[in-house]
Amino acid sequence: MFELSNETHVREALGLQISDVQDTIDFIQFIIKEEKSGRQYSRVIYDETEGLVGVITLKDIDLTRKRCHIGTWIGYEYWGKGYNECAKKEILTYAFKELKLEYVFAGAKQENIRSQKAQEKLPYITLHVESDFPEELEKIEAQTKSPCVLHVIKRESFEKWLVDTVD
Repeated sequence: MFELSNETHVREALGLQISDVQDTIDFIQFIIKEEKSGRQYSRVIYDETEGLVGVITLKDIDLTRKRCHIGTWIGYEYWGKGYNECAKKEILTYAFKELKLEYVFAGAKQENIRSQKAQEKLPYITLHVESDFPEELEKIEAQTKSPCVLHVIKRESFEKWLVDTVD
């Protein structure tokens, strides 16, 4: 995990501050703590041939307001190979069926064009909802300390897409 997340392209795209293996251990311990609190749900993206590919996370889970944010990072050597879409399908199924959420927000730094393009490919996403959900935009901009774009995946759109892809 340290090697994948410390690669220059990944580190710069996400603004990660990883200098040694202990930073990665601290990150994993943080994830475990957040999962126990119910505020986060993270899973590794794993390929039987390749091994660890990345991590996908539902974060800032708010069961009362039925919403959360999604974050994904994938090792540079696995970019463009379909892992993002596959991982999102699985974790969004969990978000909507198990957690009963209504909205999952996907944001990206304005300068992270690659992340924005990956989100734009998702057929069930609603783009540029910054004015509809200003508090969610404010939240990710505070976390990233950077101007961001905001998109949303609505339960109804995702479930319709799931039904349409099965037919």
